Amino acid sequence: MTEGIFHIKDQPLIIAGPCSAETEEQVLETASRLQKTGKVDLLRAGIWKPRTSPGSFEGVGAKGLPWLVEAKKQTGIPTTVEVANAKHVDLCLSFDIDVLWIGARTTVNPFAVQEIADALQGVDIPVMVKNPINPDLALWLGSVERIKKAGIKNIAAIHRGFSNLAEKYYRNRPQWQIAIEFMRQCPEIPLICDPSHICGRRDILKDVSQKALDLDYDGLMIESHITPDDAWSDAAQQITPEVLGAMLDSLIVREDYQDNAPIQTQLEYLRKEIDNIDDELVDLLNNRMKVAREIGQYKKENNITILQSKRWNEIINRVRAKAENFGLGDDFVLRYLHAIHDESINQQEQVMKNES
Repeated sequence: MTEGIFHIKDQPLIIAGPCSAETEEQVLETASRLQKTGKVDLLRAGIWKPRTSPGSFEGVGAKGLPWLVEAKKQTGIPTTVEVANAKHVDLCLSFDIDVLWIGARTTVNPFAVQEIADALQGVDIPVMVKNPINPDLALWLGSVERIKKAGIKNIAAIHRGFSNLAEKYYRNRPQWQIAIEFMRQCPEIPLICDPSHICGRRDILKDVSQKALDLDYDGLMIESHITPDDAWSDAAQQITPEVLGAMLDSLIVREDYQDNAPIQTQLEYLRKEIDNIDDELVDLLNNRMKVAREIGQYKKENNITILQSKRWNEIINRVRAKAENFGLGDDFVLRYLHAIHDESINQQEQVMKNES
């Protein structure tokens, strides 16, 4: 059907379209205006919308599938739809939808993913798998594996961020390190970024899209609507096709230059510096844990609790203030401090348990 859709050109794959298919006119006009940008490789539209609240708009349902068929007929852009169960798969296949994707709320449920995988047995269609809503790499990898075992060979992953109750800036915290680890473990699977769901708002779409390209993602999935403010779902994160086209023009697609010897030589020199610093960091961490164990021994001998909240707060405030002077991100510094503190507590616990 669409053999190699995820590797069609040197430029990133661009997937765009409305969060939800609302009317036939809206879908067709969106497709037409996206086609005019000359940059869109896949037309997306939500037909079934798994919403948190049962009172929310949950999609037009199967009646929207013929609209996508007509949009492809008029523009030549292949189509992609989210599926959450076997019935969705069967309906999409009956309307010759070109690519399917499994959403975050489905990826979190292995039973639902397996149902979709069973429905795909013997079918030749590309499938994209979004990360689960919670930051669980194993669930994401497991969902991809289930689709692979169904015989699907053309698979891509979509990074759309992770739900976090404390998040203030993004709709879904990117947690780039999880996506990077996915790339490390599955280098053969293209990774596409969904800035719309990471951002939840228009003003930072470009920055997140650029970061994804800088991290060597294979494509972007961005929601586009002819009148974003009037969208029936997720209005704040959608942009017009024309704004999308201009944004894509402004993005920088970087090269990896793996075959360029002079560039790789200079990179190798800088990487050696990183290696040396990493070695020093490990040595320093080892020294820090030695001191933590000595503190643990002293606390044990004097019957003192491991956690000293006042001291912990002092460490946080002091290090954050110093790190700010160096331009280090506060979120990074806090994660670093918590990781160090957790390991220090573990080390002291081992000392406390030691009977000698």
